[in-house]
Amino acid sequence: MRIKRGILKKKKHNKVLKAAKGYRGSRGSHYRLAKESVTRSGVYAYAGRKVKKRDLRALWITRINIAARNAGLKYSDLIHGLALADVKINRKMLADLAISDPNMFNSYVELAKKQLSIQQ
Repeated sequence: MRIKRGILKKKKHNKVLKAAKGYRGSRGSHYRLAKESVTRSGVYAYAGRKVKKRDLRALWITRINIAARNAGLKYSDLIHGLALADVKINRKMLADLAISDPNMFNSYVELAKKQLSIQQ
């Protein structure tokens, strides 16, 4: 007795076509084109998740740099001074402080300045 795969094939096709819903032209309705598009979109989505992390880190660094320069210190000096002071705070938190609590951020800047003056 042979095994017929009609139901499984239909499920697989429907899964791909559901993922391709809203795609332009035949890409959203024809299985072969939809399969290629869904596969490629998955690749782009994977890469995009990595790029998103890069973009956010760049944004945090920009925000920290602006706030640090307003307080009279360069970004690199701030980070170096905080490392010398053995302060373990990440860039995301520093950027958030720079926007939401400038006084606290300025206390970190003063700490970094103090450590840099001691080192020299």
